[in-house]
Amino acid sequence: MIEHVHKHITTELQQNTKTDTIFILSAILLNLIALGVNSAVVNESRTDNSLLIVMYLFVFLIIVVNTVVIIGILKGKQTRTKLVDGLMKMYKDQGVDKYYDESLLSNYSTRYNLFIMVVISTGVIAMVVPFVVR
Repeated sequence: MIEHVHKHITTELQQNTKTDTIFILSAILLNLIALGVNSAVVNESRTDNSLLIVMYLFVFLIIVVNTVVIIGILKGKQTRTKLVDGLMKMYKDQGVDKYYDESLLSNYSTRYNLFIMVVISTGVIAMVVPFVVR
């Protein structure tokens, strides 16, 4: 039974990693696309108010999507912590905990924080740069 639980937890960790990757890449891609679109229409937006509205809509979209992604990343971080804690308890019960360095937990936390910084940074740049150029 322990082997089945171990397999289930490791499968959940793999799924968690895939989900986090999709969240992060989606946010960065959206931010870069929004930056490109807003930068492309910035000159015409000086005379065409409808393009200015489009720029603001992209800013709104960036804020909403990045907020959802950050919440998703934070939930992924919590999930990973709980799953790895469960693995650590299982490893201790089985006497194999010496093979897993618990400092990896803080490394995971740092990595998630860095992902959040990347999403926020690209989002802020995507929102601010076109309006500075304008």
